[in-house]
Amino acid sequence: MRDFQTELRKILVSLIEVAQKLLALNPDAVDLFKKANAMLDEDEEDRVDEVALRQLTEMGFPERRAVKALRLNHMSVTQAMEWLFEHADDPTADAPVPGQEATGATAGPYTAAAASISSAAAAASIPSSAAASIPSSSLSAAAASSAKVASEAVTESSKQDELTEIFKRIRRKREFRPDSRAVIALMEMGFDEKEVVDALRVNNNQQDAACDWLLGDRKPSPEDLDKGIDTNSPLFQAILENPVVQLGLTNPKTLLAFEDMLENPLNSTQWMNDPETGPVMLQISRIFQTLNRA
Repeated sequence: MRDFQTELRKILVSLIEVAQKLLALNPDAVDLFKKANAMLDEDEEDRVDEVALRQLTEMGFPERRAVKALRLNHMSVTQAMEWLFEHADDPTADAPVPGQEATGATAGPYTAAAASISSAAAAASIPSSAAASIPSSSLSAAAASSAKVASEAVTESSKQDELTEIFKRIRRKREFRPDSRAVIALMEMGFDEKEVVDALRVNNNQQDAACDWLLGDRKPSPEDLDKGIDTNSPLFQAILENPVVQLGLTNPKTLLAFEDMLENPLNSTQWMNDPETGPVMLQISRIFQTLNRA
């Protein structure tokens, strides 16, 4: 019998891809995810690992500076400590953390759009020799039609590029956060920080399981975590055919929940109890249990 938690991760990876494609069809998708991204920005500004912060302040570092160090180093106590020592005499060390999103961050999509305009204009151009035999009214209509098609193509391209960037930002904000106490305990056993973080990520922040993984064959690997389920499998097809799941996949909050559970499995209970995402998770669990017993 397959383990639900192991399979759930694969299911979520594949469902995220489906949800992104469905949500991209929504004409208000960009605005929806800009709002979601802004909500995560606010959440990111407020979030701090209290245990990690206490460890740093107990070492004598000022709380404000310790908070900044942790935020700059993804709540890693070791890296935050190194940053604090390196900036001990830095007069700007207590300055607020600069905004993560630079104002020029959206230049990429607009640059791509400009390139698309040039390409579309070139493709729509009519040779001068052929143009001479075409009535001016036809030329105007053709030009207007070409301009409309080009404009729609550029708008769609820009929208897709912008959505892709927003999805990337959301995923970065929901990246895995290892338990700082487990990190310290495992590093004291002689393992380096990177392999400890990998072990905790693979084992859902469970210290004992992570220790066994480090001492064993280290399977599954961190790379295996990013592999989705076979989209042609009876299980995945049954999930996609479920009306509750179908409706949930059109809700931006469901995508955010999937992303969060993917990198922070211990947050699953929170989303299971959410009135919008809970029913979706319940259906996925029921379908898995039904097919797993078959």
